[in-house]
Amino acid sequence: MFRWDQVWYYLFQDPNLYFLQAAWITLWISVVAQAIGIVLGFFLALMRTSKYPFLVWPARAYIWFFRGSPLLVQVLLLWAGLPKVFPQALLPAYACVLVSFSLNEGAYMSEIIRAALGSVDTGQMEAAKALGMRYGLAMRRIIVPQAMRVIIPPLGNEFNNMLKTTSIASVIGVMELTGTAQIYGSQTFITFELLIVATIYYLILTTIWEFIQRWIENRFDPDRGNVAVAVAQEKSTLKRLTGFGTQTAR
Repeated sequence: MFRWDQVWYYLFQDPNLYFLQAAWITLWISVVAQAIGIVLGFFLALMRTSKYPFLVWPARAYIWFFRGSPLLVQVLLLWAGLPKVFPQALLPAYACVLVSFSLNEGAYMSEIIRAALGSVDTGQMEAAKALGMRYGLAMRRIIVPQAMRVIIPPLGNEFNNMLKTTSIASVIGVMELTGTAQIYGSQTFITFELLIVATIYYLILTTIWEFIQRWIENRFDPDRGNVAVAVAQEKSTLKRLTGFGTQTAR
């Protein structure tokens, strides 16, 4: 029999804060792994677009492996396989999760960043070089700011997916939301109820991120200033036509 009282209890009255702690672990893993993945993806994207084959082929092999194999398998290879090859290289569960998630995310972010950098007209770089800018300065001031408008939407989707993908960490005993629901649910025979609680927490986290992503996209919208000016002009015109908000000279 499904017990709604247990769902409300662990949502609002949990004295040990099991799920709040699990939500924090889920968020922490997601943020750290995504941040490392972005950095890795940026360097991999530069390697992919390089004119030197000794940079292009390692990047392609990296992306081929991490995009072509399941993330769960990568976690298990690092958790159970690495100690068999290197007996002294026994990593904690959290380290295995962060390393495997970051490496996997780097492969996907590299393709997103590469496509975004490629969307910027090549004339922008040529104009920057004509002004005497070095490659690094031109990338930082000219190319990357324009590419950010293309990067942000898929980046937001990647982070949203990362929040849910952290459930894989429960396989090796990390007490994130799914692992917490499974462990305490099996002890009290209310696994289904606690999975409902975990689902609600996932929905809360992804909903909050949706608002944050929308705000970031608006900040990088090139037409945001034009829209604001158009709205102000429309209000000014409306005031002149209706007479509201105007002052009469005396």
